[in-house]
Amino acid sequence: MNNFSSRTLWRFGYSARLLKTNRFRTAASNTSFPAVWMLSAQYSGRIPGLFVVVKKNRFFTMPETVEDKANLELYSPHPEVRGMTLLNREAFKRTVAVPVLKVKKEIVNTLLKSLKHTVLQRPGLKRVVEDPEDEDSRLVILDPHKIPEFSLGESEQEVLKQLNVHPEVSKYNLELTYENFKLEEILRAVLPEGQEVTSGFSRVGHIAHLNLRDHQLPYRHLIGQVIIDKNPGITCVVNKTSIIDSTYRNFQMEVLAGESNLVTKVKENNIAYELDFSKVYWNPRLSTEHGRIVELLKPGDVLFDVFAGIGPFAIPAAKKKCHVFANDLNPESYNWLLHNCKLNKVDNKIKAFNMDGRDFLLGPVREELSKELQLLKEEQKTSFHIVMNLPALAIEFLDVFRHLLAGEPCSTAGLPTVHCYGFSKHDDPAKDIQERAEASLGTSLDGRCSTYLVRNVAPNKEMLCISFQIPADVLYKRPCPDEANPASKRLRTSKDFSEEKLLS
Repeated sequence: MNNFSSRTLWRFGYSARLLKTNRFRTAASNTSFPAVWMLSAQYSGRIPGLFVVVKKNRFFTMPETVEDKANLELYSPHPEVRGMTLLNREAFKRTVAVPVLKVKKEIVNTLLKSLKHTVLQRPGLKRVVEDPEDEDSRLVILDPHKIPEFSLGESEQEVLKQLNVHPEVSKYNLELTYENFKLEEILRAVLPEGQEVTSGFSRVGHIAHLNLRDHQLPYRHLIGQVIIDKNPGITCVVNKTSIIDSTYRNFQMEVLAGESNLVTKVKENNIAYELDFSKVYWNPRLSTEHGRIVELLKPGDVLFDVFAGIGPFAIPAAKKKCHVFANDLNPESYNWLLHNCKLNKVDNKIKAFNMDGRDFLLGPVREELSKELQLLKEEQKTSFHIVMNLPALAIEFLDVFRHLLAGEPCSTAGLPTVHCYGFSKHDDPAKDIQERAEASLGTSLDGRCSTYLVRNVAPNKEMLCISFQIPADVLYKRPCPDEANPASKRLRTSKDFSEEKLLS
């Protein structure tokens, strides 16, 4: 082996992968199960050693080096797995030559501590193996990147001298198997070279939910099985096959691997929920947003949840001793809402409805507000909140609040606060959401609303929440002057009666 080849074999580089990034003011899941698992940063099969650093929400990439290319062998499966669509774990085996030190077994632990920055640090791989030629010795595997050309540095040699260890570095054939490779390394080795393997999935209990891209679909069953293998607790992997465009906000999905049981259990903000993921809407990325709204509520407040789903706003609000009215049009969501209310022992604190959102606002919400706001006194501190989490359509429902109630407000402080969600692809999404809300309400919200960026849904598509107290002149239909004056009403009646008498 010439000098260049030797350097190429032993000078391995590191490859750091960014698994998760934060977006400014974007809600991140804090469920007890990891909500979003990123398989890798954006990789190209031609750039195996991409090193990504995040700082102040900016990305920096280090240039590829010779060490990076050599590093590929240690951290990549056998090249013959390229293009595999049916998982064959045996095909991932490969043998790699790595540097080792021969050490007496009684000083192995001392050596590991002294050379902790030089020893191989690869999760799943043993750092110490048996010496086939000497049962009293062990072979300590070194990091090839730290030991170029089998040459130990002066500091390492000094440590070995103190421990009375011979400084000779030998080769050891290390066998790597499917179990030794990470999820993203397997996918990068299998998918066509140069194809992006970036893919994220949401974890919903024992289910991993993917949104695969077209070029990944031929490998979808393999991807599903690898996710199960590499993520303890996941026993079912599904891929979304349609957009959420149904009345009930669910979508078509294909089971890629594992069991077909889609009834699952999740835990969000310390509250347990059960659901059929194929029939109801559940998004673990909204955990922080659910918590943010509930945090605004105080015991004794009233919450109207117009599009309640299985209860991620309603149930924690009820546990906070709020009075809750929860509604969902989907019969399955309504049934799971009732189930989860009982599961969390708040079924006597939540009034549940299975109605269209507009009918719910015009019926139970109007009835309750008419009754409660009339009794509300200035010194009382009860607040009324209306949550409308149907981002695709909720803003179109805001016109319901125009003259929803009759009369005059007893207290402007008691006017309901609306939290309405919407999607925007506008360059200024906050302005877009506000203008659309104003158009539905028929009034300006300048200085009377706040807009919160919930999360980035897709490139150039944001989910936002606009919160505002419904203006009194919008919510209330005031009587005309004649109707408000009883004397005027009596005179008009008397005159009408006289005219009727003359005509007769």
